[in-house]
Amino acid sequence: MDSDINKRIIGRRDFLKIAGVAGVTLMSGSLPFNKKRGVKPNIIIILADDIGYGDLGVYGCKDIPTPGIDSIARNGILFKNAYVSSPLCSPTRAGLMTGRYQQRFGYEFNVGPPPGSLRQQVGLPLEETTLAETLREKGYSTGIIGKWHLGMLKKYNPLRHGFDSFFGFMHGDHKYFDERNNFNPILRNYSPLKENEYLTDAFTREALKFIDNTKEKPFFLYLPYSAGHTPLQAPEKYLKRFEYIKNKKRRIYAAMISAMDDGVKLILKKLNDNGILENTVIFFLNDNGGPIVSNASRNYPLRGGKNSLHEGGIRVPYLMQWKGKIPENIEYDGLVSSLDIFPTAVFAAEGIESINKKIDGVNIIPFITNKKNGDPHSMLFWRGGRHLQYFAVRKGKWKLLLFGNKRKELFDISVDLGEQNNIIEKYPDIALELEDLIIKWNSQIRKPLWKIPKIRKRKRIGKELFN
Repeated sequence: MDSDINKRIIGRRDFLKIAGVAGVTLMSGSLPFNKKRGVKPNIIIILADDIGYGDLGVYGCKDIPTPGIDSIARNGILFKNAYVSSPLCSPTRAGLMTGRYQQRFGYEFNVGPPPGSLRQQVGLPLEETTLAETLREKGYSTGIIGKWHLGMLKKYNPLRHGFDSFFGFMHGDHKYFDERNNFNPILRNYSPLKENEYLTDAFTREALKFIDNTKEKPFFLYLPYSAGHTPLQAPEKYLKRFEYIKNKKRRIYAAMISAMDDGVKLILKKLNDNGILENTVIFFLNDNGGPIVSNASRNYPLRGGKNSLHEGGIRVPYLMQWKGKIPENIEYDGLVSSLDIFPTAVFAAEGIESINKKIDGVNIIPFITNKKNGDPHSMLFWRGGRHLQYFAVRKGKWKLLLFGNKRKELFDISVDLGEQNNIIEKYPDIALELEDLIIKWNSQIRKPLWKIPKIRKRKRIGKELFN
């Protein structure tokens, strides 16, 4: 771990002793309202795009300083066993926004180009309830700044899914320097505009403005940065910081991450200057593993990357801060998911379990504050592949991967995080048990609303790529 953070690495028993201090705060009735301000806590979700598991200081990165992002871990929780619900950008975001396995409503693949294709016509079903809709009903101002990637048509605009304001783009990527693009323009709400600032800095600028404009009432800010998704582009002021990185791709990528980290620092400062930092719940996570070939990200020590059901595709950096309400400077090793942000945020806003629909996420606050024992999740599942033949399940220390009828892999993640030793022959009974769980889970979800199209051949990261 980064020596500058001096994070305490503790076992579960010691964690519970420390977390018990925060538990007293929760029991005292200060959740959800800050009595001094008389308002509910603000909620901020900062989502990075395609960064590597090992590309933050608190996750062991040595060549890209990330002090702003790292401070969230220092002032809160670093989750060591954290996952997203898909190794792809768009499905992960569908799960994050709804708290449900996106397969439950047929959201299996990315949406987007080419223009005129079926994938341009589809998006997050309007009958699904988003976190923005739920929090707006509870009196929150809601805003999204950044990459949406949940449908390109006007009917899928974030304003149709519970957000009061939107600044960003609808598709899965965008150039970072101004480019008027009729297919995928920068939008303010519904209106295209010309953006002259470096896109990551523009997103930060808009986030600071949103906080200033809504600070007098509770707000929900969803800030899905597009950094470090391709194209690899950065201004000289950030590139100069990394002259010591000789690999050109890695150098540009580092500059992109540094720009985002600067943004996080400015956002934290803005919250503090406005006197609302302690009344703000902040989540930081990545949408999937890094695509190491295309953007020079690093997923070490994990195997695979984006599009993979190995750890490198679905295990992500995941941080949470809520000063005075949850423990600080702690590493938590319970099994958590991006699906958990929905119910956790709603609980923080209400102080009660007030979700009346079936979701797959879990409110993690009782676990990290010693109100509940055990892990938030006993199991997590994944499905993917062009013909939906790839599956994975994580249960406790065990992880099983199914690659159609071709092969099966079983790993003990507690001792083999890099998934190097397939032990299925040693533990066939465990593999059968986990396979039965996959079959049962798969019977509960629906077929995709659209199919993945044929795509051109491209470089592969091992055998794990879906396509």
